[in-house]
Amino acid sequence: MGNAEIREPIQKRSIEKKERIIQAGFELICEKGYYNTNTAEIAKAAGVSTGIVYQYFKDKHDILIEGIRLYADSLFYPMLSISDNNKVITSENISFCFREMINKFIKEHKLSKIAHEEIMSMTHSDKEVANLFHKSEMEMTNKLTRILLSNGFNEYNLSEKVHIIIGMIDNLCHEIVYHKHKQLDYDKMIDIVIYNISNMLK
Repeated sequence: MGNAEIREPIQKRSIEKKERIIQAGFELICEKGYYNTNTAEIAKAAGVSTGIVYQYFKDKHDILIEGIRLYADSLFYPMLSISDNNKVITSENISFCFREMINKFIKEHKLSKIAHEEIMSMTHSDKEVANLFHKSEMEMTNKLTRILLSNGFNEYNLSEKVHIIIGMIDNLCHEIVYHKHKQLDYDKMIDIVIYNISNMLK
């Protein structure tokens, strides 16, 4: 456990040091899992002493929370970056756009299986982690809903449809990345998900 006095850095060097600790700690947690990562390892990866880590964070839980805040979109919903920059999504190219989203999620998903299982478990037992996930989910829903509305899709129950779609893509990608059931044809599964997304948004 760290010191009671946690300081917020003001100088540029100190801010960069804190950000380096968050990045190094979160990358370790993503690779090794939350429970297999300790503060000393985080300090070493960040190139600082353990004492420096405790100047900015109470414990590794604080580092996890800050990491989720900074990297949630790219880590948990990387497929939605395809929808950045006001990309035009139409009824004609919707299958292509969502296939891009799915492929990007699979390619860029950084959580190891053990880290994914641990952090998902924490969403049920840790209120702060759960709130961050809830906020991130709704931000993604609202973002994609706005893009679809701006491209002329029917607004009737659109937010609800988008939330279901994000859940479908999330579950599909986790199946492909983590579960790897050999008896399932994942290319066909992707086709089925995209077909259902297209029909849902008509």
